[in-house]
Amino acid sequence: MQETLRAIAAARSGPEVVERWREAGRPFRAAGVESFVAEAGSGEPVLCLHGVPASAFLYRKVLAELAGRGMRGIAFDLPGLGLAERPAGFDYTWTGLGAFAAAAVDALELERFHLVVHDVGGPVGFELAARMPERIASLTVLDTIVNVAEFRRPWSMEPFARRGLGEAYLRTLSKPAFRALMGLQGIADRGAVPKAELDAYVDLLRREDGGRAFLRIMRGFERTADKQARYRAVLADGRYPVDVLWGSRDPALPAHRFGEIAREAAGLPVLATVPARHFLQEDQAPAVAAFAAANAGRA
Repeated sequence: MQETLRAIAAARSGPEVVERWREAGRPFRAAGVESFVAEAGSGEPVLCLHGVPASAFLYRKVLAELAGRGMRGIAFDLPGLGLAERPAGFDYTWTGLGAFAAAAVDALELERFHLVVHDVGGPVGFELAARMPERIASLTVLDTIVNVAEFRRPWSMEPFARRGLGEAYLRTLSKPAFRALMGLQGIADRGAVPKAELDAYVDLLRREDGGRAFLRIMRGFERTADKQARYRAVLADGRYPVDVLWGSRDPALPAHRFGEIAREAAGLPVLATVPARHFLQEDQAPAVAAFAAANAGRA
């Protein structure tokens, strides 16, 4: 993976970054959908689930860091995002994506694994854990949503949930505008991510369908009391260690609110933070990997 990171860093455009990333992993099929998985290292498997508008690409540095800590880092693309297929008839709700994640775990032959979740990969990962709690060795939670019944999308994501407006917003979103948005909302240390790698996010988001599947994910949030109770139960399960790490400067899901909710649901005395915004995997990868590895060590 370190060689892949060097190749990506040398790329001069978003499409070139995407191709270097594609070469780092492999396709696989689960639940009738072709997706993409990247792995690094050996040892106990650590499955990292992404959210929006990201893909497994978000974890490229974390995978390398996990490998350096004697673990096997794994990240795959959820349907509709990254290098995964975007079937028109797929169920893009958290329930549907969670069912895919469960099928993917079987397809990748992960019998027992540590789980790391982020953003809407949180609800998706909670669905996965609720389906197969006996296979979860540890759960590490990064900037995500737990009390989903009370959740309101941040201003940066709300337009994508509105029909018509979302299509127009996505169609007119330029790469320079996305870079600026990531600087405001996503990444505290802009120097940690070259321009071509930020542009790759846009190329991966729009690939094949212009982002229509992403919009369906944004409109498929299941913000119900039943789901909230289900996800809180996953955090309080007790059969595996749970820990929570948050970007202290996350403007989308602020630590003082969303992080504290996750901490309380997991029954933790304090909330661990790093000086990051929402996408802490980009500029705090060593800290993320170290935190997940430490939690795995408690299993």
